[in-house]
Amino acid sequence: MTMPIKNRSGVEETRFPVSVLMAHEQITMGQWSVPRWRVVGVVAGEPDAGDQSEEGRLVHDEDGKQEYLWSGFEIRLYRDATESYWLNLVGQQPSLFVVCREDQTDGRCDPIVVTANYDEAGAYMEADATVMSAPMPPEVYRWLEHYVVEHFQPAEGKSRRREPWFDAQAEQLPPRGRRH
Repeated sequence: MTMPIKNRSGVEETRFPVSVLMAHEQITMGQWSVPRWRVVGVVAGEPDAGDQSEEGRLVHDEDGKQEYLWSGFEIRLYRDATESYWLNLVGQQPSLFVVCREDQTDGRCDPIVVTANYDEAGAYMEADATVMSAPMPPEVYRWLEHYVVEHFQPAEGKSRRREPWFDAQAEQLPPRGRRH
């Protein structure tokens, strides 16, 4: 499943293929009807050759709710982000983050990136992108855990030396008994 390769910068990265399943429905808010998109889940592994779709393939349509499958995504891992992956794994709900592009004209919401990196997801949110989370599939969890165990080097703790704050304050105080 994993394929260590070097990118153009010569940095080793690892990739895991995934697909994204998203649900769409129209909801009524007052007198308005607005589209609502949510991530149903992320599916681990390569889809069949006939299932490849950049536009999102309709896989379920019932009672005004549609589910679309987008394939061809890869989760990419980088050594300099192992702390973020580790924090994700030890968190209450290990998740994958799906970054989406919303089209205000037709109400579509298309996934553009899937990541396991908290920091990357946060950077997209700061840039006003729509970021949704989905539970991490077990296959991805095991793969990510193996990568973190192999590459994560926790930062060494630094011991702090206490400054003698009382002596510094005493020099600035007026002598006892005198008031200004």
